[in-house]
Amino acid sequence: MVLTIQWPERFVDLKRKIVEATPNYERRLTESWNDLLQVLNQRTTEIANEGPNYIPQVHFQSLDKLTPEQLDDIRRKGSVVIHGVVEESEAAGWKTSLEDFIKANPHVEGFPEQDKQFFFLYWTQAQVQARAHPNVLKASIWLNNLYRAKTDKKIEGVNLDVPLVYADRFRIRHPGVQWDVHPPHVDGGSIERWEDDNFRRCFADILSGNWPQHDPYELEGRLDARASLYGRPGQATVFRTFQGWLAISETAPTQGTLKVFPDVLLSNAYTILRPFFRPIVPLGSKDILDPKNWVFDISTPDFPGIQPRDNGWVGPRPTPDLHPHLRLDDTMTSVPKVNPGDMVFWHCDVVHSVEQEHTGSCDSAVMYIPAVPQTPQNTAYVKRQAETFLTGTNPPDFAKDGTALPYVGLGVDADVVQPISRIAMGLPVAVA
Repeated sequence: MVLTIQWPERFVDLKRKIVEATPNYERRLTESWNDLLQVLNQRTTEIANEGPNYIPQVHFQSLDKLTPEQLDDIRRKGSVVIHGVVEESEAAGWKTSLEDFIKANPHVEGFPEQDKQFFFLYWTQAQVQARAHPNVLKASIWLNNLYRAKTDKKIEGVNLDVPLVYADRFRIRHPGVQWDVHPPHVDGGSIERWEDDNFRRCFADILSGNWPQHDPYELEGRLDARASLYGRPGQATVFRTFQGWLAISETAPTQGTLKVFPDVLLSNAYTILRPFFRPIVPLGSKDILDPKNWVFDISTPDFPGIQPRDNGWVGPRPTPDLHPHLRLDDTMTSVPKVNPGDMVFWHCDVVHSVEQEHTGSCDSAVMYIPAVPQTPQNTAYVKRQAETFLTGTNPPDFAKDGTALPYVGLGVDADVVQPISRIAMGLPVAVA
């Protein structure tokens, strides 16, 4: 089903402004689009045939031993499973701690309302301890360093070797429950990818007709990108190199786990170029994938996959109808089996979703913990976030707690001990 959206007419001007920066833009973008569709046809077939085995898997102890070819594979696919980040018993203990917290605080907010499994909680002791764990922060450093600057010149206030903490939520999903709330989508900026001048610089090669040169790991454009122009609650305002979660239970394909489109270069190129092309056959046509049935068109204000919400926008949310060449029904790939203490990460631009079905016999439980580097924008956020930690209130990017009731058993300053952890949390470090 395709939503009917009242698009602002200024988006027509936005499209024109974007393409007019490129000489001979219609010819160059059309040639680039046609080339992209041919490559997508080959790569989507490969992804669909491989399944979960397509997702790179590494062990935490081997992160500094990977070959350049392995690193390039992870960069291209934009997703990775890191096994053994935390001891299995410690991670499983955090799940027990979270369950005890929920029992002690029956007023916690979450959904589904009648059987809560996704919790709007940020500062439980288990979450605080998990984010502060040295191995979790070391994994974050490794992920941050998959990004690269164009020059060797030091960028003021930026250090990829200093990880920061971004407080997020957790889920304990029960078997057999249908889950329709996380269809394929991209976080970390919606219409802002086109509308914000700084954010748009990240995709300059794509928008100038040279998508193969696009580097999703180029650092500079990300630093000043404004991912939240409309102040919508729940919209991350920090730069997360990778989104991620820490498994606190076993979970495997078909058991309510994460799914990704594992080629961030191609999904970026297609998603960014899609608003500038329209099909000349019906969306459901058997010939919809033929490049000859698509034409360059900037006469309309629509941005397929972007949707209005809370006086702002969400998405991109690609769908099989609006983004047929991604072949999402075949290419959204479940991540391989994980155990407690394993972590899964996906690049901030990766199309991802959560499986609708959970066919397993046990809970599928994870804590959301992204990789966040030290940048001026991120440092400023973490400073504000630290104030909410110390007062036990929701972090700045999230809606205020609606219960107006206190919680028993929140994490406290004393739970964050090591200097690397305190710096990551924006807390003062004692000087010996």
